[in-house]
Amino acid sequence: MTGYTVCTAVLLLGGVAPALAVASRGTPEERLIGLELVSSAAVLFMLVLSQAIGQSFYLSVPLVLAPLSFAGTLVFTRLLGRRGPS
Repeated sequence: MTGYTVCTAVLLLGGVAPALAVASRGTPEERLIGLELVSSAAVLFMLVLSQAIGQSFYLSVPLVLAPLSFAGTLVFTRLLGRRGPS
């Protein structure tokens, strides 16, 4: 087992599993936070995995996912902010 393999296993178990638990229950705001944590852990996982494989062209996916997840969070926050008395 290499260091990269251990790092990816720790990211999957320690990062994605609790974030999925938060994203699956709670208020809409807590679910949004859980989804943001899942996307952050996924970016880190893909970065480490691309280093473990040794293919630099796999870096394009996490580098695109990071700003897209941030933009998605802004859109969902805007939509959640519109709730209230109509």
